[in-house]
Amino acid sequence: MSSFDSAGSGSVPERRDLPYLIHGRTWEQMGVGFSFRTTGRTISETDLVNFITLVGINEPLFVDVQVSLDLGYSGRLVPGTLTFTYAEGLVIQSGSIHGTGMAFLHTDLDVKAPVYVGDTIWVSVEVTESRAASSGNRGLVTTRNTVHNQRDEVVMVYSPIRLTKGADQ
Repeated sequence: MSSFDSAGSGSVPERRDLPYLIHGRTWEQMGVGFSFRTTGRTISETDLVNFITLVGINEPLFVDVQVSLDLGYSGRLVPGTLTFTYAEGLVIQSGSIHGTGMAFLHTDLDVKAPVYVGDTIWVSVEVTESRAASSGNRGLVTTRNTVHNQRDEVVMVYSPIRLTKGADQ
């Protein structure tokens, strides 16, 4: 008997009949002040090389450690765009908008400190605004996402506005 089949018929349920193990919050469940943190992610040399190769950011600052050192940095510098995308990945992996997120609409972003190869980043997320959208069963949720390194130093802050599903009625 399959673990999916309690009746023993051997059939596998349709995809739509299988529950998600993680389900995100609706905009109504993301009230102002609601906060959480993500897990961490260490940024490796391989991550840096793959990212700058994929997106074409082959600036000497990111490909030549001596250039970074000559400019006063203490190691192999990571582009802010990589830090941002990894931070967003950590937020998505938290499951907070899994199945409820509809669109990433806008963000303001501030880089506060350098991130280096070998740093581990994590994100604290706080809802700063949550309101119904002008139409449909959905809302707009604004958060303040603060990216920290392994020393709990703030390296980036961004404030995305997301279109998020409402509660099923």
